Amino acid sequence: MFFTRFAKKENPYQLVVGMTGVKLGDRVLQIGCAHGGRLAAIAAKVGLSGRAIAVVADQASAARAQKGSADAGVLVEVEIAPSTRVPLDDASVDLAIVDDTAGSFTALPANDRVATIRELARLVRPGGRAMIIGSTPRQGLAAMFAASSAPSLATSDEAGKALEADGFRGARTLAEREGLVFVEGIKPRSLKSEV
Repeated sequence: MFFTRFAKKENPYQLVVGMTGVKLGDRVLQIGCAHGGRLAAIAAKVGLSGRAIAVVADQASAARAQKGSADAGVLVEVEIAPSTRVPLDDASVDLAIVDDTAGSFTALPANDRVATIRELARLVRPGGRAMIIGSTPRQGLAAMFAASSAPSLATSDEAGKALEADGFRGARTLAEREGLVFVEGIKPRSLKSEV
């Protein structure tokens, strides 16, 4: 058991990759980049037959995304653009992820959060998924020494409600583990499946 804890840390992104369910050939969009290593781990799973795109708000986030992908030796297309107007075609991704682990999505004005979720609905192909990854509040001693931060939208029911309000179905919290929370919704394959 003692050695299992250390072995688990060899791949610190195993949880994120597993929860996203990304696979070879997928077209994945991530909005925001709080951690370049996490983005690179997801991008590595799509392989050369897939596509990984990061849309970030500023140069610092772009640098994190580029460094993470370079360190991992994976290809990630990085675009600086607002999350409310992503420069991609309609129904062009299999999975759209909002990285709210640093609280950047939660910090947006309410109308920009709504517009971002609408962008996800536009960009995700029918049958595809949208996911919001947030941070859970620190507990115990870590909470005492950590700088206080606003809770992530993903830790409340609001993330699931926001996804469902813009057409995603089955929105639910998949898991809360290792300081992260994963909320997912599925875009219906057709209008008939919405009825």
